[in-house]
Amino acid sequence: MAKKLAQKQGFKVGEHVVYPAHGVGLITEIEEQEIAGARLELFVINFEKDKMTLRVPISKIESVGMRKLADAGTVTKAMDTLTGRPRVKRTMWSRRAQEYEAKINSGDLIAIAEVVRDLYRGDTQPEPSYSERQLYEAALDRLVREISAVKKLTETEALREIEAKLAKGPRRGSRTEETAELDQEEAA
Repeated sequence: MAKKLAQKQGFKVGEHVVYPAHGVGLITEIEEQEIAGARLELFVINFEKDKMTLRVPISKIESVGMRKLADAGTVTKAMDTLTGRPRVKRTMWSRRAQEYEAKINSGDLIAIAEVVRDLYRGDTQPEPSYSERQLYEAALDRLVREISAVKKLTETEALREIEAKLAKGPRRGSRTEETAELDQEEAA
């Protein structure tokens, strides 16, 4: 059934990769299987935290957007993104939520960092809605996993670094004129 291979398409067994819809996983093996009479080579990717194993046909890795972990420069850009000014569009929440979801599932580390930055709430800011908190936590989890894998940190250490960057950004702590304006528009 399974002929063991060590490397295919530049990916190798034991390497962490990013699968856009699920985040960071570990290639545990490359196997060959016969499915519906066709022989397929598959990457077996384990997402330990989610207790999930995914088998991705090698021929589909490009179309699903699987990629290697970000390089150090991209991680630095993503971390710098966290200290930037939050960009909140003046559209309905459902539309913004779809855009945030698309960014999270894009697998693009900088886009994920933008979602974390835009949805972050300081201690003195009002509580986010349930859906806002869910999106924030999903984006934060993806960011933490990739940064911890790239920098070879524990997830707790990566989270501390991310939170320190978020705390340095503008609008952390008190409500600004911009949020007061948004509230007035929504009330109108």
